[in-house]
Amino acid sequence: MSETKQRTAVILAGGKGTRLYPYTAVFPKPLMPIGDFPILEIVIRQLSSAGFGRIILAVNHQAEIIKAYFENGERWGVSIEYSLEKIPLSTMGPLKLIDNLPDDFLVMNGDIVTDLDYRMFYENHVSTGNLFTISSYRREIRSEYGVLEINGDKLVGFNEKPILSFDVSMGIYMVNNRILDLIPAGQTYGFDNLMHDLIKQNTPASIVPFSGYWLDIGRPEDYVQAVEEFDSMKERLLR
Repeated sequence: MSETKQRTAVILAGGKGTRLYPYTAVFPKPLMPIGDFPILEIVIRQLSSAGFGRIILAVNHQAEIIKAYFENGERWGVSIEYSLEKIPLSTMGPLKLIDNLPDDFLVMNGDIVTDLDYRMFYENHVSTGNLFTISSYRREIRSEYGVLEINGDKLVGFNEKPILSFDVSMGIYMVNNRILDLIPAGQTYGFDNLMHDLIKQNTPASIVPFSGYWLDIGRPEDYVQAVEEFDSMKERLLR
């Protein structure tokens, strides 16, 4: 196997998908179909094309169904391993259970549909020597309410249902294994915990903005949107 094919990705696939109920009443969220493929298969196909040869699935809820579908990954030209959480450990806690992680590796949620260039994201992180790199996305949300600008007890301005912009995490990260020292063993430890700890020790995460296609399949309306858009996006997603 070539050197580039030794790139490692950890995919977080252990959640119950409660926000996506009732779709997840039968299948675990990563196996929900979008077009011809489960969400997680799209991700694995993309990672394989980007030179990731070792993929570790951090599983918990309905783990046996996920294992039965993906097996050892040979169908996609990758090696798939499984790391089983006996108790939910949130987003960063599962990394503490995994042996032999390389100096730098990708970590991502298993329910993301995006045309992010994983190869470039990986190479940017390694070349800059970052400790932790977040792929970010500018999300716009329209307020449901008219917003009052108040000075004392007087109205000085009014904005009818303004559009608010936020930079959000895409749920895709590049990680240097030095952060493993910050993760407590056997305890729930999330992305939020790690970000606060990195800021406290004056080693904040680096941000790489992304402006392409991204959907986090967390709610029924997100899933419906992904299904409706898949045919038009298929060539970009599976190039």
